[in-house]
Amino acid sequence: MSVVLTFLVNTLFNLLVGLIVAKFLGPSEYGKFALAIGVMGFVQSLTFEWIRQSGVRFYSERSRQEAPEIRATLDASFVAVAAGFSLVALAFALLGPNTALPRDLLALAFIAAISNGYFDLQTAMARARFADSLYMRLIVSKNVLAVVLTAGGAWATGSAKVALVAGILSLGGSTLLWRRQLGDDAPISLANRLLARKFAGYAWPIIAAMVLYQLIPLANRVLAAHLFGFAETGRFALAYDLGLRAVQAIGSALDVLLFQIAVRAHDIHGEERAKAQVASNMAIVFAILLPASIGIWAVLPSVEQLIVPEAFRGPFAHFLGLMLPGLFCVGMVQFAINPVFQIRQKTMPMVLAALAACIADPIFLALLPRGDDASSLAVAQSLAMAVGLVVLMVFAQASAPQWPRWRDLALTSAASAGMAALLIVLREWPPGILTLLAQIVAGGGFYLAFVLLFDIANLRSILLQKLAPLMARIRSTSRPA
Repeated sequence: MSVVLTFLVNTLFNLLVGLIVAKFLGPSEYGKFALAIGVMGFVQSLTFEWIRQSGVRFYSERSRQEAPEIRATLDASFVAVAAGFSLVALAFALLGPNTALPRDLLALAFIAAISNGYFDLQTAMARARFADSLYMRLIVSKNVLAVVLTAGGAWATGSAKVALVAGILSLGGSTLLWRRQLGDDAPISLANRLLARKFAGYAWPIIAAMVLYQLIPLANRVLAAHLFGFAETGRFALAYDLGLRAVQAIGSALDVLLFQIAVRAHDIHGEERAKAQVASNMAIVFAILLPASIGIWAVLPSVEQLIVPEAFRGPFAHFLGLMLPGLFCVGMVQFAINPVFQIRQKTMPMVLAALAACIADPIFLALLPRGDDASSLAVAQSLAMAVGLVVLMVFAQASAPQWPRWRDLALTSAASAGMAALLIVLREWPPGILTLLAQIVAGGGFYLAFVLLFDIANLRSILLQKLAPLMARIRSTSRPA
């Protein structure tokens, strides 16, 4: 539970820093910043993410003790890729073709990709061996530094370049602060090339799919800058970035527990038990992600009024409302369906589904009428992500997986529909803190009642199991001596 809480705290800080940066940079400069962050994420996925994914799948406390060559290979792989990428990035930034992003921002985006890639690898290693305390310290220190440096830099200068540099320093500072605890008794001399090839063979389809999915919003962001200018790009990007962070936070908080449980079931009990666990995980992800997405849509007017910088209001809620169905589909792909292929280590269908989404995006853009803003880009993006989800489910069906119980899916849909009907009424209230609180209490209470009454996706059983030790302690302390 501490890991889940850390994820939520991390999300809140990311949202806070993002909003502060957007406020003090303004739409145009934030558009440049957001485009650089998009490039950073794309490049990081392309170069370093395969190492992190391999660590999540193959590194553990057990391997740390019995197979130190796994950690050594992961570390050596990162060093080798970072060295090679640095040379290529330098040449591209200095001699490459002109892009929508100025060369100095492009160079900083490349540096940020290395810094963020290393930070993500270290947090993944801590999570993989269930070092919750170390993971929490990494996240908290990074967020404190981000508030001071990134948000402070944006406030002091109003410069996208300064905000990027500050972000790099906050990531590097956090890993430097805990470098001793992050170390492992695995000298790099134990690195094994054959093991690195195995890792790359496992991870490259996952990374290819991730890169293809990231290409869609990145291309739409570049297109928005070309068609409507950097200010519209900033408004479009802020809506997507904050929406994605919210969905990713919910999914990641579940995934960090659920996927590792499935991996452990596979290692100890075999593939059939792992399939059953993945099916159970799907039901849980669906039962939490669907009402959460509806809830985000319902509270958008109040959230916009309360925390979104004035220069972004109006377009923020409009764009995010159009993007939310696609973000839900992305969450289902990443946290519910992808594990079907990851557990079996047969991940090629993930690439094909992502490729289908990439092909669908420009087709939808060509078919949709183009208005005076980036609305058509947001709609096309959501439709493309839905295509990716459908195609991936078709491939999953061909692999004979275990699916969640239809009862759980039907009850989740019914409860979410009832919650949506209730929240539509409250959405008409004047936006503000009282409306937001009423929506959270009414919508959350309605859905929670359904979960407790019908034990949707076994969530009631899981909750009671978690609460049992606490209740036992309370009963023991309340007994008279």
